[in-house]
Amino acid sequence: MVRRLLKDFRFSVLPVPGRLIAIIFFVALFIGPLIVEKRLVTSSLTFASLFAIFAVSWDLLSGYSGQLNFGHALFFGVGAYSTALLNKYLGWQPWATIPVGALIAASVGLVTCLPALRLRGPYLTLLTLSFPLMLLGIVFTFKDITGGEHGIWGVPKLADSRVAVYYICLIVMTVSVLIMWKFTDAGSRYIRTGLIFHAIREDEIAARATGINTIRYKLLAFAIGGFFAGIAGGLYAHVLGVAGASALSMTLSFQAIIWVVFGGIVSIYGGVVGVYILYPLLSIVLVRVIEYGTLILAVIVVLMLLFMPEGIAVWIRNKMERECPRCKLTNGFWRKECRACSASLH
Repeated sequence: MVRRLLKDFRFSVLPVPGRLIAIIFFVALFIGPLIVEKRLVTSSLTFASLFAIFAVSWDLLSGYSGQLNFGHALFFGVGAYSTALLNKYLGWQPWATIPVGALIAASVGLVTCLPALRLRGPYLTLLTLSFPLMLLGIVFTFKDITGGEHGIWGVPKLADSRVAVYYICLIVMTVSVLIMWKFTDAGSRYIRTGLIFHAIREDEIAARATGINTIRYKLLAFAIGGFFAGIAGGLYAHVLGVAGASALSMTLSFQAIIWVVFGGIVSIYGGVVGVYILYPLLSIVLVRVIEYGTLILAVIVVLMLLFMPEGIAVWIRNKMERECPRCKLTNGFWRKECRACSASLH
């Protein structure tokens, strides 16, 4: 088993710069708190981990399946409030509240998908944009239960140590991103949802004509996206110690879009890269000028769209990798011939 893993690493990872950088990136995240002990850095990267789950879940729903959702904070907020309410009124611990909150968010995803099945384009966008506002109105109406504008305070932490909280969020993020990547992998031998999501995004009518039940897969996309956004919301409530109206804000939905577009839409890893670059940048580097944070973020995104419209992660990958025109195998940019079939890469 170990020999096979070493062989796969040697022939499938080392020759591909993007995969090697991804491994180095995750190794750096795991050893980071052992080297840098600043509280602000650890806290920023902890929130980046849970927001990475949230951003990737939006990419899965809107990027891959083409169901443009401008109200993705709905699932995040449902996960956060469900987690807080289960803890406050039933006394459940985080290991139980977060999965159950995620399942509730997935159920909400299925319910909200039903009226959206007959809509496309701007009509679908406006409908999804209204859902978080509806839930926010319910939260403010039943303030004796939800805390209203003040939210639900006293949500217990995931662990006593901030480093332990960091590692919990990082591990959950890693596992969640890998699962979502597998769901969207068009080349997977076992899960075919990725290929079908691509087909629905490119041409839903053509996909339906080939016999694909597009309604079923739209429901699946909303459920999966809602589930992982709910996990991010549950982690957020336990890390912050409160579930409030900010978890349902319109700004949060737009931030997820910005993170994914910045990193690279329809790539899964683009959302992770976008969050880990932009969130620490605004929370650490620009902490002294945070009142201009939104403006700076907008300028960064505009420049990105002008010079790297596919996203920074995709742009870097395209510069470092070349695809063989014959066997479609990924090669390093320094190679002149494919490492498998020896076809010319120029």
